[in-house]
Amino acid sequence: MTTYTLSDFDFELPDDLIAQTALPDRTASRLLHVEPEGQLHDRVFADVTGLIQAGDLLVFNNTRVLKARFFGQKESGGKVQLLVERVLSNTENDRRVLVQMRASKSPLPGSRIRLADAFDVIVGERAGEFFSLHFPSDIFELLEQYGRLPLPPYIEHEADDYDEERYQTVYSKVPGAVAAPTAGLHFDQALLDRCVANGVQLAYVTLHVGAGTFQPVRTENLQEHQMHSEWYTVPAETAELIAKTKAAGRSVIAVGTTSMRALESASQSGQLVAGSGDTKLFITPGYRFKTVDRLITNFHLPKSTLMMLVSAFAGYQQIRDAYAHAIQQRYRFFSYGDAMMLTNTSGKQDA
Repeated sequence: MTTYTLSDFDFELPDDLIAQTALPDRTASRLLHVEPEGQLHDRVFADVTGLIQAGDLLVFNNTRVLKARFFGQKESGGKVQLLVERVLSNTENDRRVLVQMRASKSPLPGSRIRLADAFDVIVGERAGEFFSLHFPSDIFELLEQYGRLPLPPYIEHEADDYDEERYQTVYSKVPGAVAAPTAGLHFDQALLDRCVANGVQLAYVTLHVGAGTFQPVRTENLQEHQMHSEWYTVPAETAELIAKTKAAGRSVIAVGTTSMRALESASQSGQLVAGSGDTKLFITPGYRFKTVDRLITNFHLPKSTLMMLVSAFAGYQQIRDAYAHAIQQRYRFFSYGDAMMLTNTSGKQDA
């Protein structure tokens, strides 16, 4: 088995291929169809209906992006920037969030921070690179009213009203993510309806994408990398639909790497088990996928864990070739960019 290092997942990407804004028509993005044998087909995303058969199952991540970015001020007057990583508890007696914080000097536990010049939070314990904060009232209401949508770091403008609509999937439902499950951004309601009319089944999981999704891998030895924890749930009805789809010989298609990670995290026993939990699943070439047959995904950052995941899924060389083709053909990259359709070859690769 080939042993890969971080450098194996690097590539040169021209800056002008990093999509800065979303296309007005969700389905107008391009779609690179990568066949299992490596053939590449340039399509538009609306063509995806021709690549999915009646009886196949599309699995979407229905997480909703929080307005998780805040600017604030410490009691000393020092400025802080916060990014909510996850909501820990939102009961009447315990309203806590975990945040990444940028400040000239870290605040002490028990001190107060004024956020958005609107309300105060109390600093709790530090947990590694994160801080816990105690909110004064319903967290989701305060986030929605005073927070700002956190666009990825490679998007160079502040989120506006257009982003607030386009950086959510049309089926987003469960608030908790700080980044969108971006493969799902290519679906509008008309396309979903067309899939159903063609006999395609739809199912949902939830995985709250954390800010760790943008954290670079810093160790050349991949075994030394520590994944951030993310919360997921696979409902019983989704697990049942997947079992029926498999039994009928049809394909389970994950829409996005977050749907993939939820399903594979729930499949570590060898078969999919419904339930909720935290996952730190780190997928690299050599991993055998247990549930997902095909994957719709965007183009990912160099040296990222998601580059490693898609290489494990579709084959290292196939992904290298597909990305080289996408760059040559000037596909748009990352969250607001174009998409690809991949097939699981992990059981066939000499990884």
